[in-house]
Amino acid sequence: MKITKITLLALAAGLLFSCTVQQNTTLVTSNQEQSTSQGQNSIDRFADIEVLRYDVPGWNNLTLKEKEYVYYLSQAGYAGRDITWDQNYGNNLTIRRALEHIYQNYSGNKTTQDWQNFEIYLKRVWFANGIHHHYSNEKMKPAFSRVYFDQLLKETSTPLNAAVADVLFNDKDTKKVNLDLSKGLLEGSAVNFYGDGVTADEADRFYANMKSPDAQRPLSTGLNSKLVKENSRLTEKVWKSGGMYGAAIDQIIFWLEKARTVTENQKQANALALLIKYYKTGDLKTWDDYNVAWVDATEGNIDYINGFIEVYSDPLGHKGSYESVVQIKDFDMSKKMEVLSNQAHWFEDNSPLLPQHKKKNVVGVSYKTVIVASESGDSSPSTPIGVNLPNADWIRAEHGSKSISLGNIIDAYDKAAGSGRLKEFVNDDEELRLAQKYGELASKLHTALHEVIGHASGQINPGVGTPKETLKSYASTMEEGRADLVGLYFLYNPKLQELGLTDDWKSVGKAAYDNYIRNGLMTQLVRLDPGADIEEAHMRNRQWVSAWVFEKGKKDNVIEKVTRNGKTYFNITDYEKLHDLFGQLLRETQRIKSEGDYNAAKNLVENYGVKVDQTLHKEVLARNAQYKEAPYRGFVNPYITPVKTAGGQVTDYVLKYPQTFSEQMLRYSKEYSFLPDRN
Repeated sequence: MKITKITLLALAAGLLFSCTVQQNTTLVTSNQEQSTSQGQNSIDRFADIEVLRYDVPGWNNLTLKEKEYVYYLSQAGYAGRDITWDQNYGNNLTIRRALEHIYQNYSGNKTTQDWQNFEIYLKRVWFANGIHHHYSNEKMKPAFSRVYFDQLLKETSTPLNAAVADVLFNDKDTKKVNLDLSKGLLEGSAVNFYGDGVTADEADRFYANMKSPDAQRPLSTGLNSKLVKENSRLTEKVWKSGGMYGAAIDQIIFWLEKARTVTENQKQANALALLIKYYKTGDLKTWDDYNVAWVDATEGNIDYINGFIEVYSDPLGHKGSYESVVQIKDFDMSKKMEVLSNQAHWFEDNSPLLPQHKKKNVVGVSYKTVIVASESGDSSPSTPIGVNLPNADWIRAEHGSKSISLGNIIDAYDKAAGSGRLKEFVNDDEELRLAQKYGELASKLHTALHEVIGHASGQINPGVGTPKETLKSYASTMEEGRADLVGLYFLYNPKLQELGLTDDWKSVGKAAYDNYIRNGLMTQLVRLDPGADIEEAHMRNRQWVSAWVFEKGKKDNVIEKVTRNGKTYFNITDYEKLHDLFGQLLRETQRIKSEGDYNAAKNLVENYGVKVDQTLHKEVLARNAQYKEAPYRGFVNPYITPVKTAGGQVTDYVLKYPQTFSEQMLRYSKEYSFLPDRN
């Protein structure tokens, strides 16, 4: 499970909303631990997006072998990049290559508004890994006309099927991930996880009948395949060497095998051997074996995430999107936050869960703050700020999990941050003071509690299926809301001060609660178009959590809705009672997961997390319009570049950065395009 940047917004007092655009005109080389210039880490700004660079502090402290290990793992990650594009939509690679061909070959007038709109559209497509918005899932339509596009195609001799070109402008495949049951979960989704004619009911039955050899350790059925109909029968096209995406997967394997020769220890080598075996065979039991070995490989300075992992992009919750993150341990911050993982059992024992839903033994929750060295696939350019893996509940229960906070990513966001929107939406000076003084700490603690304690907590009742089987399309938002609630419940607790994590637990808790409610009920709406429902899993969970406690607290006026000078604010009047409400909702959310109560999940999410107060939304958009900062941010990666002698011997690996976002995207397309247009 991953925690996205918007969750940091919820607890960091809205500080991500800032934009100081500074185009960099020289290639920066990291020789003195400075991979960006004086915190000016913005590289591009277009539409609703700002692209940043991140530092990699400590790079020069790594040994040559460690740098080599990072290099190979990063190359493996980039090799699978185009898998994500094809997973997101079957026409994405065709469209991207056509757009890039135009961009590189057009010699006409580039000062027109049409050309500028074309450039913006291409950058948006690059950022989203496809033609659907990376967050809203809505298809992004060009601001130029079909006539102009046809002109570009003709003048650059770019081949593109007319039906595919039509998709850019028409109302076909308008939603990447549709969660509106009335439209059909698969019929209304453009993702390339299911073949034509496959219905949600058919897919559910197919996987329900696919029994695991060990019912207590269920396989992640459907995780690494496309489900299609052949001769009217359902069958899986498995993502593996020799199978679907085989050309890219062979390149991943090539680099992973190189990485295995320079691991820091035998446990890392053992885990990589299993990951390679999994990519070669597509066997889901091997995937589980790999995850167990990966969880056990906790020693060393270098770690990584690689595989088909998160299921947010599958409306049925089966298919894993490809992603890669390569990271270096941040020793100082990891030591400070390790205290949480050491206290995991205390948090479980003192949670408000029903006794039968608590784990009797919380094992192996490792927590690290890490320095990202590269990201690819579903994690790039838009990146999470925290991750807890593996996702299989039985592996978490028996072997534990790894929780990481992407420290340099959070720092890069903070460098680009400002406080204008915060002042607009806080209710009073005290709320502003708490946010400015304690918001950053509250954010980091919530990320840690969400990942380390939240995702590792609770247990499913014996005989109850996995959440993707029982809660279906609501599984992801229920799990993210459950982890958020664990964090919220313990953020307002003297235990944090007892552990030395803060010198004022009440102020930290108040800042966290203010920010969460303000964001969940109001400020996150800036990411929606007028009239839209909420469909993204994290946005849904923040609204249903906030809206539920707001409604349940009305009797005691726990959260009051204030109108002043035509503007709406939310003011928490009783933090103690709000803490209790968070506990009640956490207990119920865990019950739903533990018992597999689909109807309760549906009612909770649909009644509180989907519909938007359109009057309030209109007001929020109007108040937000005065701020020109980008509501979304993402990153370019450094180029990890070998330094060689005249004889070809590698003596070092240095970090270099692209001058522009376009440069990196075109370079990636040139160096890591291993798949055909259609797969």
